[in-house]
Amino acid sequence: EVDNLRAKGSKKKWSKEVAEHFNNELNKLARINPAAADYSVQINYLELLTELPWNDFTKDNFDLKRAQKVLDKDHFGLEKVKQRIIEYLAVLKLKHNMKAPILCLVGPPGVGKTSLGKSIARALGRKYVRMALGGIRDEAEIRGHRKTYIGAMPGRIIQSIKKAGASNPVFILDEIDKVGNDFRGDPSSALLEVLDPEQNNNFYDHYVEMDYDLSNVMFIATANTLSTIQPALLDRMEIIEVNGYTIEEKVEIARQHLLPKQREAHGLKPKDVTIKNNVMEKVVEDYTRESGVRNLEKKIGSLVRGIAKSIAMEEDYSSAINKEDVEKILGAPIYDKDSYENNNVAGVVTGLAWTQVGGDILFIEASLSPGKGRLTVTGSLGDVMKESISIALAYIRAHAVYFNIDIRLFDQWDVHVHVPAGATPKDGPSAGITMLTALVSAFTQRKVKEHLA
Repeated sequence: EVDNLRAKGSKKKWSKEVAEHFNNELNKLARINPAAADYSVQINYLELLTELPWNDFTKDNFDLKRAQKVLDKDHFGLEKVKQRIIEYLAVLKLKHNMKAPILCLVGPPGVGKTSLGKSIARALGRKYVRMALGGIRDEAEIRGHRKTYIGAMPGRIIQSIKKAGASNPVFILDEIDKVGNDFRGDPSSALLEVLDPEQNNNFYDHYVEMDYDLSNVMFIATANTLSTIQPALLDRMEIIEVNGYTIEEKVEIARQHLLPKQREAHGLKPKDVTIKNNVMEKVVEDYTRESGVRNLEKKIGSLVRGIAKSIAMEEDYSSAINKEDVEKILGAPIYDKDSYENNNVAGVVTGLAWTQVGGDILFIEASLSPGKGRLTVTGSLGDVMKESISIALAYIRAHAVYFNIDIRLFDQWDVHVHVPAGATPKDGPSAGITMLTALVSAFTQRKVKEHLA
């Protein structure tokens, strides 16, 4: 066994310090009695050292046009992220020893953050490893245990590098915002060393007991929110926001990726099932409400299964799914959107709203009733939005002459501002202009221009 390990060690491209350390440990093994408990611990340790890819690198593919094609083929949209990857490749092509950037893709679930990592590895021609950080609470998961403990193992970083078989893989740190911490240590603090380009060229794992160079690894972290990530950790990463998709993008993603994938998963051929864009748009709008496309994929799966059942039972069916088929298979529409009605009443204004799953419209209604100038606000509004209404009213009072409003109206009429869908909480600083328009419209009794939001 000693000779076998020595032969393995002689083929490694490791540095002088590592070679020296390996030989010392090998000599120690030769002196241990094979029946002793330490013998197997020492064997495992030396085998790990020989299996780690010290200074073994895969060759990067610097064909930028090919890389762009790979990224475009795998993901529709996400231009900002793709541009950053191509920039990195371009710099690496010009300067070969550049430290890899540490990117953090932040966005809602189902927009393709994790799968983007896989496609980056394919574009670069590098190995791909993924480490799920969700729920990790023990610092030893990152840095390993000292080998004096029974059943000690290296940390997940070293294990993943060993699995990749190269010192420069694309390394996905999935769900970095969900790392916990308790009495066993704080894993996010252990990640500080891993993700600092100035320090990670000598990452110390308690089990390996030697510095390992991680500076050539391309780390890509993914997160749903930045609020739970430690500030020091956030500071080390380059944040790239991966926003949700528009309806048009979702339809295109469904056509290019999701439908072919579901057809293949259910054993159907392209001619067996087709869905036109307007039908796909109905599925997106009426049956899903999300930033990503995960639920959309489930709904398409249901439609494809409906066709697969008809084929298997040899029933008559139409390969082109229409809107009636969608309602028959998926049931009645689940979601409905606020549709524009009219501005026939003074004091009613259409506002544009931002939600986590895309844009929407909402109505702001201001009405006057005889009273003493009190302001009432309803519609489950947050503090910022309530203040917007107070500021708008104060502004109108101050500029009453400009708006041709009789100043006495303010003391003789009560103002009531309501934002419909009372059960939905609303807040944000940007509704001021809409509030102002609604109030001016109510006081002057002039209707707001049609089809204006």
